[in-house]
Amino acid sequence: MIKKSKGLLNLASAMLIGVSLSTSTALAADAGSNASKKIEEGKEIAFSRPKGNCLACHMIVGGASPGNIAPPLIGMKARFPDKEVLKSQISDASKRNPETSMPLFGRYEILTKDEVDKVVDYIYSL
Repeated sequence: MIKKSKGLLNLASAMLIGVSLSTSTALAADAGSNASKKIEEGKEIAFSRPKGNCLACHMIVGGASPGNIAPPLIGMKARFPDKEVLKSQISDASKRNPETSMPLFGRYEILTKDEVDKVVDYIYSL
């Protein structure tokens, strides 16, 4: 009887673990697809002339007619290990450099907070 109980307990544990893993996998897939959607939306904003227009000054892989007056946007995780510093730079570059020519996207509400977040996610992925 004790062996049967242990067997049922092991079976129940295995089933619970299986359900938990499949739920975790599904949640991770949803989070991954949501993250990639935000990155794609951020790219659209960054490449949009009326919105981000990052290509006016920066070279970005995949962008047509990039500018060359600002650093190329590559290796961003290495350049900005703290994503919040990158967000601050995109939102209001004058905090780090009062003489910046970069538009103050957040401060002057050129981009909404949500749009800034999406652009940050995109730029950080480069």
